[in-house]
Amino acid sequence: MLINILETAFNLIISLNKDLFEIISLSLKVTISALIIAVSISIPIGAFLALYKNKFQSFLVLISNTLMGMPPVVLGLLIYTLVSKKGIFGFLDILYTPSAMILAQTLLIIPIVISLTYEEIYKKNKEYNLLLISLNLSNFSKLKTLIYECRYALLTVALTGFGRASAEVGAVMIVGGNINHFTRVMTTAIAFETSKGSIELAVALGLILLLISLIITIIIKSLRKIS
Repeated sequence: MLINILETAFNLIISLNKDLFEIISLSLKVTISALIIAVSISIPIGAFLALYKNKFQSFLVLISNTLMGMPPVVLGLLIYTLVSKKGIFGFLDILYTPSAMILAQTLLIIPIVISLTYEEIYKKNKEYNLLLISLNLSNFSKLKTLIYECRYALLTVALTGFGRASAEVGAVMIVGGNINHFTRVMTTAIAFETSKGSIELAVALGLILLLISLIITIIIKSLRKIS
């Protein structure tokens, strides 16, 4: 039976099944959009926290580290209450749309990228601190220099965020609704197809997720060797 399921799953992939690749396409679109937004916000914040010492720094780092472990379903519930018709952002009318899913994944990734960026920049700043002082650089120039020197490590951070978002199911299920041909992504489709007994499509999607995970792992290991 397992062999038959795997055979059918591989056939769905090889034959470029329309429904399968529609789901994969939306998944990548949502996750990549969320990653770009999250990285654009989080890397400057993480670098700023590592470079500029102030009384709020430890508190903000603590909050960021705490939010790294936030259960996705809790985040999804929070976003749902904010963007539903009765929520304060209900006028945006984005509930059960890809936009809400992008928002959920963005907020899920942000604390991860901030915390990991902070660690990388903090370590590099300690290593380069005397050199940067001797060059008499402005604080902004120091920040740009440290980000550049950590570029490979920060790419690894971004890929970590991508992997976390692409495997998420709870929050996107709540705010996206898993609507066929509109908000159904790989993780929600796997849960749905398994529940209704269509295991072949679920397995095919699972294999694609494993492939994405493998590619991310290989790239991260390569970047660590470079950095």
